[in-house]
Amino acid sequence: MAKADLLNIKAEKIGEIEIKDEIFNCEAKPHLIHDVIKMQLANRRRGTASTKTRSEVKGSNKKPYRQKGTGRARLGTYKSPLMVGGGVVFGPHPRDYSYSLPKKVRKAALRSALTVRFSGSNMIVLDKLELDKISTKTFSGIMKALNLTKPLFVISNKDDIVEKSARNIPYTKILRTEGLNVYDVIRYEQLVFTLDSLRKIEEVLAL
Repeated sequence: MAKADLLNIKAEKIGEIEIKDEIFNCEAKPHLIHDVIKMQLANRRRGTASTKTRSEVKGSNKKPYRQKGTGRARLGTYKSPLMVGGGVVFGPHPRDYSYSLPKKVRKAALRSALTVRFSGSNMIVLDKLELDKISTKTFSGIMKALNLTKPLFVISNKDDIVEKSARNIPYTKILRTEGLNVYDVIRYEQLVFTLDSLRKIEEVLAL
């Protein structure tokens, strides 16, 4: 089993822990990471873009001028896509962009993303992450001590004090274990687990 340093919020090493190789030290598969991120971003799309076709544009259906003798092109209505203010040809209409990938693929991609962070020495494990009160200044101090620039913190349970302390800090995100996903793991430069959240993730992703 691979080993990781266990730190406190002052960045002091207080021990070592074993982590599962099949989750944090497996063969990384970039194509799976790409596929899952692509799915996540597609599922976020609202799909509300809409244009009007010639049948939906407001206006008269009367022929604007006679068919022949004017020297102009034939025109049946000013709602034609050729006219300013006319309908749009093959324009976007409301649609659902979301799709799903198999559960095994999503789990394999998350294991690959976690391996990328661990192998790149961009993963930190804290014994706990607790604050006495909501304080952005205190949380910034913790980040500075740990030398974090763009971190993703993963906690095991809801903690309003921690979440509210971090929400105004740029490029910082707090996630609970059930919300851990490939896109955020790759997007943020450092990954910070509490010991409890790490063990929960190991249970969920165990082979």
